[in-house]
Amino acid sequence: MKHELQVEILKELMQQLDEGRNIDAGVQYRMPTAPYVCREQADREWQSFFSNHPQLIGLSQDLPGPGTYFTMDDLGIPMLATRDQQGKFRVFLNACRHRGAKVATEARGKKSIFLCPFHNWSYSNTGALLAVPDEAHFGVIDKSCNGLIALPSVEHDGLLWVHPQPDGHLDIEELLGAELVAELSSYDLGRHGFMGEKTIDADLNWKLANDTFGETYHFGKLHKDTFGQLFYGNNLHFKLFGRHHRFVTASRGIDAMRSMPEAEWQISRGAFVLYYLFPNVQLICSSETATLVRIYPDPANPGRSITRNSFYFTPEAAAHAVATDAEIADASAAYIPNRSGPSLKVIFEVFNSTIEQEDYVMGAMQQKAAASSRLKEVILGRNEPALHHFHQNYREALNEPPLEPVQSI
Repeated sequence: MKHELQVEILKELMQQLDEGRNIDAGVQYRMPTAPYVCREQADREWQSFFSNHPQLIGLSQDLPGPGTYFTMDDLGIPMLATRDQQGKFRVFLNACRHRGAKVATEARGKKSIFLCPFHNWSYSNTGALLAVPDEAHFGVIDKSCNGLIALPSVEHDGLLWVHPQPDGHLDIEELLGAELVAELSSYDLGRHGFMGEKTIDADLNWKLANDTFGETYHFGKLHKDTFGQLFYGNNLHFKLFGRHHRFVTASRGIDAMRSMPEAEWQISRGAFVLYYLFPNVQLICSSETATLVRIYPDPANPGRSITRNSFYFTPEAAAHAVATDAEIADASAAYIPNRSGPSLKVIFEVFNSTIEQEDYVMGAMQQKAAASSRLKEVILGRNEPALHHFHQNYREALNEPPLEPVQSI
């Protein structure tokens, strides 16, 4: 992010804090609860947003060198992502062309040849079929057209994208827009190395999980002893990029900026910057760290979702984190405000005690209320524009009517 923009955002957040005000969307909306529980709606969402929509599946350093790979099944199909010997990123259907068994079963690793465990058909990391054992018995196979089925894939500015359909359309500039593409490129995310991951399997609809990342109203209430020790809450800088948006809120570190020359201001020291990427990604990033949050529905159960949280540090930040984490004796120290530099221990603790044990617990309560069919709607406040944007977005994408505003008294 350009320095001038960092200063502009930090100044706006300081002003909100000084004046005791929050962002104001100027309208409240009635949000029906049926979309959290409706089986038919869940099927439409799965087809439109997951089965037939480009997906961000990782950062470049998830594949740190030739021969590295990872697998995933969250989009309803087994996928194998590889980096070949020339460094090219590729994604395939993780299924042998003989009988469909997976050719890679580990979550991630390094190998140049994948061997199907069923009958030992072998494939290169370019997807080419290399050998068929006992071919004289089986019958001749044309290896040139029986490699692993390729899926459209693009590596762009440190981000790994795939389309789940072999004939799917994948154009990053078209998907994100030139302005957002340029802003994301400024973080140099290709340098951010994979540091670990946390999966949250929870009893809440995938949209309720996304709602967790859509407002700061709850920071000083629900998170008063956890995340609220690090971030102020009730302040927000918000910008739309079509179906995507940027969400920035102040940390306690912003106070130190007031006595520093503007030339030394860094937004990562005074706020966190989150990008919502339609339909299901929350990307929290800085020039030092990144957290990729991918939220997937359970196709068989609208009341369940899987959240994949992956953490990345630059080499310099990783070295600093090792030293910082050595100083943190226990998890309670994670919430000491103004701790300088990134800490992997802090990040893991935030996602455990704050998101899994607080946010998602609230989400599960909301899910039960929606499933009861007694609570027909909830209210999205004037201070929750990111929630307005998210819900209006997917409704428009499904050709559904927009949310109804709450009539002023």
